[in-house]
Amino acid sequence: MAVASTSLASQLSATCHLSGLRKSFSKLDNSVSFSTSQAFFHNVDSHLRLSSAGKGCRAVVTMAGSGKFFVGGNWKCNGTKDSISKLVSDLNSAQLESDVDVVVAPPFLYIDQVKNSLTDRIEVSAQNCWTGKGGAFTGEISVEQVKDLGCKWVILGHSERRHVIGENDEFIGKKAAYALSQGVGIIACIGELLQDREAGKTFDVCFQQLKAYADALPSWDNVVIAYEPVWAIGTGKVATPEQAQEVHAALRDWLTKNVSAEVASKTRIIYGGSVNGSNSSDLAKKEDIDGFLVGGASLKGPEFATIVNSVTSKKVAA
Repeated sequence: MAVASTSLASQLSATCHLSGLRKSFSKLDNSVSFSTSQAFFHNVDSHLRLSSAGKGCRAVVTMAGSGKFFVGGNWKCNGTKDSISKLVSDLNSAQLESDVDVVVAPPFLYIDQVKNSLTDRIEVSAQNCWTGKGGAFTGEISVEQVKDLGCKWVILGHSERRHVIGENDEFIGKKAAYALSQGVGIIACIGELLQDREAGKTFDVCFQQLKAYADALPSWDNVVIAYEPVWAIGTGKVATPEQAQEVHAALRDWLTKNVSAEVASKTRIIYGGSVNGSNSSDLAKKEDIDGFLVGGASLKGPEFATIVNSVTSKKVAA
């Protein structure tokens, strides 16, 4: 069978939260002609469709991009030596699907403990880094220190760094550029506040944040984009699969138009915002959702494994 997909316009009309997205799109570029807008909607709608020309059953992977499924666990400012030892033990004993890149980001104080006890199947990330080489920057963490501990990734631009600590787009872009220049991959977070979504500015905000990365990055190799609507982080609210897919498809289209089709295809766009073992399968079925950045649920080994294994939902009968 084929996986049916409603059109972009139908999804916008069907979901009240997405009514604002329609307004946002119309403001993106007043110079864009009606025919160009039609072409955009047609292209995205076509992008969402998965069809089969023949009868019978075959394996189909519902991924619009070409990158490997990616699941990151952001432990934030949580844990003690004992609780982290238990979590690492649970992760070491978990049965994880092989076709997934799995990364966890412990608090900086515990990175060495995790790195020395966690299975090599799972990579380790830092949660933050400085804009350049270390020095007289009290309380900061340099990329060189992150590398010294064996981390291959760093999370940058998370909403808590933006809206609690006060980091802006330019500052985050500098961090991202320096991390990449030193061979550390970045999990580049973007996402809108609730008032942005209600005002119809979801695309405006996300595109602006994405542009700040694009303006700063020397390359898109080793970059994973994490779309995390701020109103869904730690609130128990989660974007519907249709809402998340809507934004992910638009982000990939932005990359196509503003960077390149190759980058749009190979760059993984993952979703974060109250992802858990119960909703990850439905979210994973969407073509432009290439994985997850998980918060609270990543502190529970068995549930995190369930989220990692939701990659199986990408495979459908066709």
